[in-house]
Amino acid sequence: MNAAVIHHYGQKNLELIKIEIPKISSEDVLVEIHAASINPIDYKVRDGKVKMLLSYKMPLILGNDFSGVIVKVGENVTEFQVGDEVYGRPRKSRIGTFAEYIAIHKDDIAIKPKNLSFEEAAAIPLVGLTTYQAFYDIMQLKPNDKVLIQAGSGGVGTFAIQLAKLMGAYVATTTSSKNEALVKRLGADKVINYKNEKFEDILSDYDYVYDTLGGEALQNSFKILKPGGKIVSLSGTPNYRFAKAYGLNLWKSLLLKFATRKLTDLEKQYEVEYHFLFMKPSRIQLEIIREFIEAKKIAPIIDRIVLLNDIQKAFEYSESGRAKGKVIIKIK
Repeated sequence: MNAAVIHHYGQKNLELIKIEIPKISSEDVLVEIHAASINPIDYKVRDGKVKMLLSYKMPLILGNDFSGVIVKVGENVTEFQVGDEVYGRPRKSRIGTFAEYIAIHKDDIAIKPKNLSFEEAAAIPLVGLTTYQAFYDIMQLKPNDKVLIQAGSGGVGTFAIQLAKLMGAYVATTTSSKNEALVKRLGADKVINYKNEKFEDILSDYDYVYDTLGGEALQNSFKILKPGGKIVSLSGTPNYRFAKAYGLNLWKSLLLKFATRKLTDLEKQYEVEYHFLFMKPSRIQLEIIREFIEAKKIAPIIDRIVLLNDIQKAFEYSESGRAKGKVIIKIK
């Protein structure tokens, strides 16, 4: 049997149940999950905030990244074998890492970093892939570029600061005074205490903003960019540019165009680009990130590790925004 955490639509509380171990297709592997991490997308899915982009049938097994050991491989899988220690991020149609087992496509996993425990490795896939795609694919970050990373002490921020510094950028970040030492240790060049300082009053002439907050913080981010700059947001509203690239139908695309008209106006006013990012699984990029980690250029930052039985409390803590780095669910 397979213990799994499921969510029923309209409910805040999660439920731990027993289900059958999933079957695999010819290009899948079956992984016994040792650890998983909580990400903001988990409670956005739970609350129905991504219905426009993702349609899930309830009840649903939550969870979007993991580490574990392969226990079975499909007949067309030659890249992996039973016993391999892997980490990964399942494609959006096949999430469900808060469980003892998952059937996952071979292209959505990679060998986990050898110098990390399963708990440490589980902290990486989603935030690592998201940030890699933001910095390399959209921003094309170069040495000496100036980037603001919002919420530098959070799960995304702690990884993003390290990757930006590895790429040679000048990094500003927002955090509270109690986390200032942490973000400086990770490499932040300029630290803004969001409780008594406004980043838009302090920063100017920046090339990029990596937005994890949305709302007013996102709108104020336009003010600090130089013409030609870019904002990459994980928490804002998807715009028409994203809708076309993502392949949404016409009515959804037009609805998003209407919903983001203020952001479009800000783009024109400041002569910058706003990009909403919905990351894609990538074995190749996970392998690159593994090389960074094994070379000790990037390290996971973990706030706490909790057992699967305590996932409800872990969700509530993660959602509070107080976590320094990632909250990990120990499953094996």
